[in-house]
Amino acid sequence: MGQNTVGRPMEILLVEDSITAARVAIGGLKHGHVQHRLTWLTNGEEALEFLRRAGKFSKAPRPDLILLDLGLPKKDGREVLREIKADAVLAEIPVVILTASTDQEDRLASEKLQVEAYMTKPVNLEKFLDLVAKLSRFWHADMILPTAS
Repeated sequence: MGQNTVGRPMEILLVEDSITAARVAIGGLKHGHVQHRLTWLTNGEEALEFLRRAGKFSKAPRPDLILLDLGLPKKDGREVLREIKADAVLAEIPVVILTASTDQEDRLASEKLQVEAYMTKPVNLEKFLDLVAKLSRFWHADMILPTAS
């Protein structure tokens, strides 16, 4: 007897303080036809609270993908990335860096922490959509949930 299954939308956490850059990322996701739910936060402190489900984020969904800017207020994205990768549970979440930084040291430090990709702003929309499509195919293969009985 076969079991019916249904996929759930990908949970994406976008951590970006620029409205313009956030609009590009959100628009790219819409045009990429990726079934998703997106949470947009604008600073590093809130991002870590969200990921740790602390305070007002106690019922936050666990993201399947993090889109992270490096130049964030309150807590820098570089520090957020280090804390994500130092936490055994959070380290499993794929992280894509979306940043204005063209500093080679930032790129190397991010790659050393095993990010999925490092993209500089303005983000090439075609490359961004290709990356999201690649990640969504990987995600869908692992995230099929049984339907309620």
